[in-house]
Amino acid sequence: MKLITYISRYACILGSFLMAATGAMLTYEVIARYFFIKPTIWAAELSQLCLIWGCLLAMAHLLTARRHITVNAVTSLLPNTFQKICVAIALAVVILFSAIVTVWSYEIFYDSFIRGRTTGSLLNLPVWIAEASVPVGFGLLTIQGVGELITLSSSGLFSLGASHE
Repeated sequence: MKLITYISRYACILGSFLMAATGAMLTYEVIARYFFIKPTIWAAELSQLCLIWGCLLAMAHLLTARRHITVNAVTSLLPNTFQKICVAIALAVVILFSAIVTVWSYEIFYDSFIRGRTTGSLLNLPVWIAEASVPVGFGLLTIQGVGELITLSSSGLFSLGASHE
């Protein structure tokens, strides 16, 4: 459990750097385009890649940090035992959904990799670079969800999200 939490944490840190890079690239693009009338051929496409990878790499750690969006208006009124049952059900749904997305997205990624599909843009990057982020991100989320479900009974966890009521 500690290993996957460690991996998830550092994937999230990498994701945050990718998000910062997205902001820097788009700022550069705006300045180049509107002030110097010299648009780039790379900023929009690379910033999209960084945004996709950044978001998907962060999902597993955000589950551990309880930063996913939850609506607990009703469940917070339940006794602690029933709240834990609701969390277990929610984790089971997250695990099932993430596992399905991981498998299906891997097939899409692999097909693009084998066929050599490209973006068709001026950079003409391989499509699999962006598509690989989905099985990686959701695979991490699946494994982290399993770990959270295993440790649920011994934790004081009664919600998957931060309470903002």
